[in-house]
Amino acid sequence: MIKHFFALQWKAFFRSASFSSNLVMKIFMGFMALYMIATFSIMGGASYYFIEEEFNLNAFEVINRLFIYYLVMDLLFRYMLQKMPVVNIKPLLYLPFKKGKIVQFSLWKTVFSFFNLIHAFFFIPFSVVLIIKGYPPLQVLAWLMGIYALLYCNNFINIFLNGVNTFLFVVFGAIIILGGLQYYGIFDITLYTGPIFELMYGIPYVAFIPVLLLVGLYYIAFNYFKKNLYLDAGLASKHQEAKEENLDWLNRFGSISVFLKNDIKLIKRNKRSKTAVFMSFLFVFYGLLFFTNAIEAYQGAPWRIFASIFVTGGFLFSFGQFVPSWDSSYYPLMMSQNIRYRDYLDSKWWLMVMATILTTIVASFYLYFGWEIYLAIITGAIYNIGVNAHMVLWGGAYVKTPIDLTSNKKAFGDSQAFNAKTLLLTIPKMILPVLLYALGHYTVGPFLGYLLVVLAGILGFAFKEKVFNKIEKVYKTEKYKTLVAYKQKN
Repeated sequence: MIKHFFALQWKAFFRSASFSSNLVMKIFMGFMALYMIATFSIMGGASYYFIEEEFNLNAFEVINRLFIYYLVMDLLFRYMLQKMPVVNIKPLLYLPFKKGKIVQFSLWKTVFSFFNLIHAFFFIPFSVVLIIKGYPPLQVLAWLMGIYALLYCNNFINIFLNGVNTFLFVVFGAIIILGGLQYYGIFDITLYTGPIFELMYGIPYVAFIPVLLLVGLYYIAFNYFKKNLYLDAGLASKHQEAKEENLDWLNRFGSISVFLKNDIKLIKRNKRSKTAVFMSFLFVFYGLLFFTNAIEAYQGAPWRIFASIFVTGGFLFSFGQFVPSWDSSYYPLMMSQNIRYRDYLDSKWWLMVMATILTTIVASFYLYFGWEIYLAIITGAIYNIGVNAHMVLWGGAYVKTPIDLTSNKKAFGDSQAFNAKTLLLTIPKMILPVLLYALGHYTVGPFLGYLLVVLAGILGFAFKEKVFNKIEKVYKTEKYKTLVAYKQKN
């Protein structure tokens, strides 16, 4: 029966409405998966030699000490990206299958998830190198079994944490705090967790503890889903008590205030939109890779403006590029109402402008690296408001991917968001400001580079009405294609 379920899932993949239209992107994603597999494999085999030769440290001890961060980051990424099995259970409830078989299928489908298999391509090569270097094979295999059992424990822990919205912020905050304490030498948690993981090597029988924990978590998950396998019980949509919110301060925006209030409520009340906001906050720290000179390849002058675009444009890229997909659940109803498309687009633009200004203020800590760095960030913010806010709305007309606001599936994007038209629109978004800055920087100096980018942003703002006339026509042209796309379930 389980084999039959997997066969049905395989057929659903090839028969989905988006398969033929996105075959190229699926092939691309396949190559990306192969790239990640190759990268993990090389890292697993080379990390031993790199740590031993470059840092003169015991590679096995270093991996054990850092594994606590690896484990927590794995859980964090699963929470944001891994699809939960509940989504695939509902269609089976109407068919004459035993509940136990349905639950087994759903849980085993997560077992074979890419999030679980990818770790093998790091730890297996690393274990092979350990054995080659003289580590006892039995003890290495016991350690590998225990380590992998802990990673699989994350798979089932994630199932129970999926509905806990505060988890994302708590775990990320803990990582930042612990990492900061370790960096400044105040408290190093790895000194305590490292020996625990090494114990599975020193005493191989200890490796069975994570295995037993894994079996226990599987048993708990199985009984939990089996007990709540009813449409009117555990699988029913959760309803929260409606609360009135006072957003009267938005009335100053006139006719678009209704849309602004709706967007703010959408962001506050839904998991997927909250994740988008959280991701935009993470973009603020992206500049640390460029402005701290931590990576030699990013020390070139044009990289400054590239980083600034991302630092101030996190919300713009994580939320704005999916307009109007955020409203996909009620888009047909909205299009049947007597509303002006211009008001709808203007509300989205103002939302991104407010977010960009707020992000620029938050990013003021970059003044620590010098006022010229913060000048680059302000320049990037002006360009984002004047040009990129228009471009993401323009590109959104060609992105016809409905968004499930209750799920974090595809939180980092969607293959359907990439097509020839959206890729062409990346030129004014990312490439043009870098070229403008490079032109000014290498002819006169950095300030001319900043000036050229600022002027481009000001011109974009000056011609906003003409650009929005064009964008409005595109949205109206794509309107019925978008409505049809939002009705697709697969």
